[in-house]
Amino acid sequence: MITKLKAAFLAVAMLCFIQLQAQTSLISGTITAPEGTPLPGISIKVKGTSQGVSTDAQGKFSIKSANPSVLIISGIGYQTKEFAYTGQSTLSITLKDDQQNLNEVVVTALGVKREKRNLTYSSQEVKGEQLTQTKEPNLVNALAGKVSGVQITSSSGTPGSSSRIVIRGANSLYGNNEALMVIDGIPVNNDETGNLNSGPGTNRIADLDPNIIESINVLKGGAATALYGSDGAKGVIIITTKTGMQNKKPTLSFSSSLSLETPLLPEIQNKYSLGSNGVYFDGVNQKTSTSWGARMDTLKINGQPAKVYDQSDLFFKTGKTYTNTIGINGGGPSGTYFISYTNLSQDGTVPHTSFDRNTVFGKFSTQILKDLDVTFSLNYANTKNNRLPEGYALESPVWTIFTAPVSYDLQPSLNSDGTQRLYRFSRNNPYWVLDNISNTSVVNRFLPTFNANYKPLSWLTITERFGADVYTEQAKYHESLLSVSNPNGRIVNSNTNFRQYNNDLIIGANQSFGDFNIDAILGNNIISTYSENAYANGLGITVPGFDNIGSTSTVKFTETSYLSRKIGFYLQSNIDYKKFLILSLTGRYDGTSVLAKNNSFYPYGSAATSFIFSNFFSKEVSDIMSFGKLRVSYSTVGNASIGPYSLLTPYESQTVRNIAFPYQGQSGFLISTVLSDPNLKNERINEFEVGLETGFFKNRIGLEVTYFDKKTINGIIPNVALAPSTGFNSTSVNTASMRNRGIEVLLNAKPIKTENFSWDLTLNYSRIRNKVLSIYNNLNQIGNGFTFILANQPYGVIYGTRYARNSDGKLSIGDDGLPFAADEQGIIGNINPDWMGGIINNFKYKQFTLSFSFDMKKGGDIQNNVDGYGYFYGTPKVTENREPRVVEGVNATTGLPNTVSVSGQAYYQRINSILESVIQDGTYIKLRNVSFGYNLKPTWLQKTPFKTMGIQVTGRNLWIYAPHFTGGDPEVSSFGSSNGSQGIYSFSTPTSRSVDFSLKLTL
Repeated sequence: MITKLKAAFLAVAMLCFIQLQAQTSLISGTITAPEGTPLPGISIKVKGTSQGVSTDAQGKFSIKSANPSVLIISGIGYQTKEFAYTGQSTLSITLKDDQQNLNEVVVTALGVKREKRNLTYSSQEVKGEQLTQTKEPNLVNALAGKVSGVQITSSSGTPGSSSRIVIRGANSLYGNNEALMVIDGIPVNNDETGNLNSGPGTNRIADLDPNIIESINVLKGGAATALYGSDGAKGVIIITTKTGMQNKKPTLSFSSSLSLETPLLPEIQNKYSLGSNGVYFDGVNQKTSTSWGARMDTLKINGQPAKVYDQSDLFFKTGKTYTNTIGINGGGPSGTYFISYTNLSQDGTVPHTSFDRNTVFGKFSTQILKDLDVTFSLNYANTKNNRLPEGYALESPVWTIFTAPVSYDLQPSLNSDGTQRLYRFSRNNPYWVLDNISNTSVVNRFLPTFNANYKPLSWLTITERFGADVYTEQAKYHESLLSVSNPNGRIVNSNTNFRQYNNDLIIGANQSFGDFNIDAILGNNIISTYSENAYANGLGITVPGFDNIGSTSTVKFTETSYLSRKIGFYLQSNIDYKKFLILSLTGRYDGTSVLAKNNSFYPYGSAATSFIFSNFFSKEVSDIMSFGKLRVSYSTVGNASIGPYSLLTPYESQTVRNIAFPYQGQSGFLISTVLSDPNLKNERINEFEVGLETGFFKNRIGLEVTYFDKKTINGIIPNVALAPSTGFNSTSVNTASMRNRGIEVLLNAKPIKTENFSWDLTLNYSRIRNKVLSIYNNLNQIGNGFTFILANQPYGVIYGTRYARNSDGKLSIGDDGLPFAADEQGIIGNINPDWMGGIINNFKYKQFTLSFSFDMKKGGDIQNNVDGYGYFYGTPKVTENREPRVVEGVNATTGLPNTVSVSGQAYYQRINSILESVIQDGTYIKLRNVSFGYNLKPTWLQKTPFKTMGIQVTGRNLWIYAPHFTGGDPEVSSFGSSNGSQGIYSFSTPTSRSVDFSLKLTL
């Protein structure tokens, strides 16, 4: 009996064990695309449970589940599939393309994710891999040519130099026109800082490592950016950082690259020596700044043929950029992590210039409770920048190199008595500058973010998001004794502290009512910004070699600090009717501390709708036109163009005659001569937008066309003249208006897609027309740096001296046979392009990848000052033609055709004084980027510790066609990213052509 009981018990135990085994099977498999390629990041969930994992880089997954069970497999761009598991040992599942592409999700304002099909405004996404593929150290430059309606302008080839990004043209005459940068929902600072002499600084988004970016979404119009309040009126760049993956073992990745850079130089002559009127000067006994001397091929010095010194080739070197990145990511069932460290070390083409960036990024997500998810990230950046003066400054070495004679050896830089060795009477020897002038800056920056999502109900989400942007910058400028510009030496110290805190509390709801689906958010935003700068200028170094401002004889110290706060309340509702008609309403009510109490709060908002008409197509039509959507929007937003304390008329330190205060221990302040208006209010931008989005042949071709019309009113003019009897010279007014109208086109196509080969094509085009409608009463013209603002003209026209012409437009020629300037100045150029475009091609064949991109700009005039000053010096390539010539035109006295012959020197030195002579058409076609890569087959790595391994070769700026521009690169503005610095090419460090070699490994 006992034996039978034991046998029965054993049988029951075995059945339980077998049942237990059936309930906890380990399922493994691979998810692939229709063409057979593995799909990473695909979600696999067990139906009816909370269990879920994602595929790894090889498309593989493992998950525990009951047998039998149903797996739900889904991923963006693919149709969701349910798979019945009945005990198979290994699964191989192929997903079909989601031809309607209805599930594509993009990150929009405030970090809210939405299906792209439901958007009622224009936006364009750029994936992180497209950014890193360019190998650009500066994130802004990596976007060049990729997004319609976006213009990006580099300032210089000096490592770390700023770049300007403007969306849909300028919005403000004098305010900031650059797009707002937002990282993981937190607005961050992108000011240009770091330069204490002539030339550009660094735009602070350069602190961000492109390797940590998952994607960038560019929000263009007011309907897209209204939730960001007045800070988003200029467009918004939404940056989403990478994150870890759930239920994934730690994956270690490493990448390393080396970039070699050569400068893109202007056209400079090498046939004539230092001198004048064909006579050679040796630069020792006879000094001059001009190269109008003897021909080099006939010149003999001490009985020997003269040696030709290629000054640019001798001075500039091959730049090198080293980038090394290591990252680790993974996660468990309730949390993920991603950690990355990158070191970038860039040595410029100008000796002693460099940009070093060390960044550490960590992002951690966890599910604390069933309905509470928390994400924390920290981005730390340490950047060090060494630069030299550029542009007009007497200290600029590039100026001297571009205008130096080919007959003179600039080395050594010192005479035997220790003084500078110069061929002219002013400007420093460029090699002396390398050893005796420096401009350094060190930035430490922290970007922490905290995000908590609580879902108390299935349709309700509460989000608390806090973030900060904190950085300090220590900048120092040193100029040694015996400098031409500051013979007694100069030391400048500048310390900046910046702190910005941002907090959003957002309540989101999503609920369906019959045929309607309502998605709404209600939120509150508080942002506080503080900046402080301590600036000390020391003149007269008393202890040579002691690089300390305490060694200067006179120190002038200034301290400034600004604090502003803004609070906003916002509401957005998206009403979807039967998934074909969407209405989006946005409202925001902001209050800011920078405005007067009666103007401090201001409302604005937007209304937008889209109609997905493809839902009504027959099958026959749908086979041709897969998707069609028409959208219309109108928005009115405020533009925060008023800085802290702008409503006050402060006291300022004064200089009375030749006495600068403080003087002999006595401070001297007078009230500012600029009267501030306490009733100033923010500028306002009203914008209408209409767009058409279509997809053809199962979305193998996608076309998006957008038209926008936006008008700025209440534009601020900061320096309107006042009658001296008022006691002030000028004041600020809210009177200007300006309009931008444009068309944007985006074409995405997949012409070829097979199992082993694919070709992706993206084309973008934009045409924007700008016009200043009014300035102030009868005031029709006002200066703006290197450009002017004129009523009824585009924003950014070039105004200055022009050729005198007769009524038929022919040049007026003096009795001396030379053209001359007209009595009145006029418009001689327009920096705005007629249109811009870009073409991006991506090819993939098995393990090989090839991509190349072109971008184009038609029109957009440039003031080429390298030629302008060079005409006087005789250094541009065009001045090699020095034969006598008769300038075509009409004698101003007789009205008859000119017959007087003049020398080349006389002609070019005359037009040097006429600004119109150096205005050049900036049209270009640029082979922006070429990249070729190879990834080893995973099967080849099975016996190695590596999961993936790839190599890549990338070229940048390999070819530039600029038929009307004689400088090195037509895509630069030499003095930085400010409004008044655009459209000028003037002795900045040349940008570069580069080749990059990189290796990427995954463990």
